[in-house]
Amino acid sequence: MMAVQIRTLEKEIVYPESDGKPMADNTLQFRWIVTIEGGLDALFAQDPNVFVAGDFFWYPVEGRPDIRVAPDVLVVFGRPKGDRGSYLQWREEGIAPQVVFEILSPGNTITEMTRKFAFYERYGVEEYYLYDPDRNELSGWRRAEGLLQTIETLSGWTSPRLGIRFEIEGDTLQLYRPDGARFETFVEISERAAREHTYAELERQRAEVERARANQEREHAEQERARANQERERAEAERARANQERERAERLAAQLRALGVEPERESQDP
Repeated sequence: MMAVQIRTLEKEIVYPESDGKPMADNTLQFRWIVTIEGGLDALFAQDPNVFVAGDFFWYPVEGRPDIRVAPDVLVVFGRPKGDRGSYLQWREEGIAPQVVFEILSPGNTITEMTRKFAFYERYGVEEYYLYDPDRNELSGWRRAEGLLQTIETLSGWTSPRLGIRFEIEGDTLQLYRPDGARFETFVEISERAAREHTYAELERQRAEVERARANQEREHAEQERARANQERERAEAERARANQERERAERLAAQLRALGVEPERESQDP
């Protein structure tokens, strides 16, 4: 088991980074934890001062490794991204996670969830969301007057801190980003990426066909211009030849007149 060890004058304090328990009790719970954590991480990917983690020990009190909890997902505004073994709040400028998520599984007990609620209320969580995927039930609390107060209507609710919208649609929960995009599972992301890759390939092929067609049209236009130039040059050559013939005829007529011979005129129809 990994742990952070902090040496003091009196004793060495150990802050475990794992309790040896699995991240989730079943695949459904695991999928929801990964989907929410991944969706939030992607949402704040460009903000260097938003830390998102999943199944991660939070120690709010220095010197008290017994006071801890591991939210399924936590979000901390005002702390830099980066790997940590656990969230030691006194090393994080005293900033508590503002938003936490818990995903219920059949293994969770009322006592356990009551203890977590009390922990979050006591140590400064601003928004707490609890989802039971088996029953498709979402509960939420928001801090007001120092306490976590129930959010009465959650379908259509937008988190003040996260900006995401919660919707109960059919038999499942949907989370929407501020831009309207839906949080996706890993499988959905992979399928979308495959579709986008296929679409991109089709677009690339279409672009190549368009480029080939444009090249053909350009070559055809160049050929037409070359033909027109040839026709123009031929016409100019014909005019030049006609001019030469006319000049030659005029010189010959002048020579004949000088000799007293009147050049014959071309006969014309009466």
